[in-house]
Amino acid sequence: MSATDQTTAAPASSHHWIANQPYLLLSITALCWAGNAIVGRLAAGHIPPVTLSFLRWSFAFLLVLPFAWKHLAKDWPAIRGRLGLMIVLSITGIGAFNTLQYWALEHTQALNTLLLQSAAPLIVAVWSLIILRVRLTAAQALGVLLSLCGVLTILLRGDITTLSNIQFNKGDLIFMVALVIFGLYSVLTLKRPAIHGLSFLAFTFGCGAACLVPLQIWELSARPVMALDAPNLLTLFYVAVFPSTLAYLCFNRGVALIGANRAAPFFHVVPVFGAIMAMVFLGERPQAFHFLGFALVLTGVFVASRRQAA
Repeated sequence: MSATDQTTAAPASSHHWIANQPYLLLSITALCWAGNAIVGRLAAGHIPPVTLSFLRWSFAFLLVLPFAWKHLAKDWPAIRGRLGLMIVLSITGIGAFNTLQYWALEHTQALNTLLLQSAAPLIVAVWSLIILRVRLTAAQALGVLLSLCGVLTILLRGDITTLSNIQFNKGDLIFMVALVIFGLYSVLTLKRPAIHGLSFLAFTFGCGAACLVPLQIWELSARPVMALDAPNLLTLFYVAVFPSTLAYLCFNRGVALIGANRAAPFFHVVPVFGAIMAMVFLGERPQAFHFLGFALVLTGVFVASRRQAA
């Protein structure tokens, strides 16, 4: 059995059923990350970006460490053997991406970041071609296109002329760099050593937070310190538990099960969930373009993530 097979294999008992449901796992990831974008935007101006990212991953590391400790000790020889790759994964997927995302949200609107999020599957496809020599299949390309059309339908409210009113700025460029970095992380996770999922989370969370220490020291001297009030503490609790611990556990498992290219279209589900949250929390009423957009996104994800016949 190969290292990848060992990583993806799971017990057959019903207790582990969810661990073998990649589409459910990736949908949970998308839901958590949609909430992260909303919370990150609300936190802008209240919690500096490096502070938010550093505390998020430090708390997430402390959350998973008690559960991961025995696996981490057992897997340490494998981690040490691929230490360079594990550090790169920690820097890209944990430290750099999220810090840049929170920084971007200080300078741009939610609509812009949602539009840019739609480019993620294409970025993953480029990294897959460069690193793994894996090309998009015709079905995957069609699925990406369909789900991209669905996202645009929702974001533009069915009116393509809305594009003329969008102004891209510093925050958009920062977020685009963040997506390129996360696309690299998504593909490199397939080269990680064959270790337990909790070992992977604990190492990358801890190492990613540690890599932010120099930036954290600089930010404390350059920007106002975060206020220890209830909204900020609730924000830290949310980002440490849901878009960090839960989402990354689900995402890494989903990619291990179906691969980066087939998982990438689920990036399009993030803005769909964001639109649903806007309806629930902001009182927006569903309209025809919402249903059309949702249908296109779900169709695209289904087409792109299907296993190809041998």
